[in-house]
Amino acid sequence: MPNRTGAAGTTEAGGRLIYRQRLATRITHWLWAVTLFFMLLSGLQIFQARPDLYIGQQSGFGFDNSILSIGAVQANDGSIAGRTVLFGHGFDTTGWLGAVRQEDGSLVPSTFPGWMTIPGYRDLATGRVVHFFFAWVLVGTLIVWLIASLLNRHAGELVPRGRDLQNLPRDIADHARLRFHHDGRYNVLQKLSYASVLFVALPLMIATGLTMSPGMDSWAPWLLDLFGGRQTARTIHFVVMLALVLFFLVHILMVVLAGPLNELRSIVTGWYRTDPETE
Repeated sequence: MPNRTGAAGTTEAGGRLIYRQRLATRITHWLWAVTLFFMLLSGLQIFQARPDLYIGQQSGFGFDNSILSIGAVQANDGSIAGRTVLFGHGFDTTGWLGAVRQEDGSLVPSTFPGWMTIPGYRDLATGRVVHFFFAWVLVGTLIVWLIASLLNRHAGELVPRGRDLQNLPRDIADHARLRFHHDGRYNVLQKLSYASVLFVALPLMIATGLTMSPGMDSWAPWLLDLFGGRQTARTIHFVVMLALVLFFLVHILMVVLAGPLNELRSIVTGWYRTDPETE
């Protein structure tokens, strides 16, 4: 993530080099990238044990509170097909969800293809170990980032101000025209998206993950009331995961469109080249 410091570097063709990203920002950025990757794939492994999402405290055959269900159905000729039900509407997802295609072309009942899970085969125990390990890495990294960002005032740079919100329509129009300003400062869309991830999405992921733990519920039963039950917390956890995947895809797209070499140099070395007119 960018970190404006205003420190001047050398002037070369194309603009000035500034020290844009501090060491703590760069380290936590890459730790989050690795951590969320393993949490995503191991989380899908865990989800396979019960590929359904519910709203409420309880779930099962006696309850009609499912909002998502992924499975396989068998036809009269004995063949299988993947079927995903979302809010009561069924979709054929053969080959991708519910019934996945093997290398030999055959279909087998499985929630996800093997390349989408860690491990690549059904192993709930290993998936839980991997998921919980990186979950605690995520918690520790977020705490370190928050402390460092409060000390160096980086966290304050992510909070949109009144003038930022006034510039929101113009910033949206500039992005729609693929017109990017390389001045070393956050634009309002960056502030809104980064602040949403760091101050809302990641804490919400952690809180809903803790709510799914019976041990944590016995220690802090108010978590169940806060999220409307363990099953609702599980659904929120899953939806936030999808939102983070979407953020990642948009983030990568913006990096490519804004100049990948400059952006990568910034997140690896801290140095970023501005536009000539920003000098």
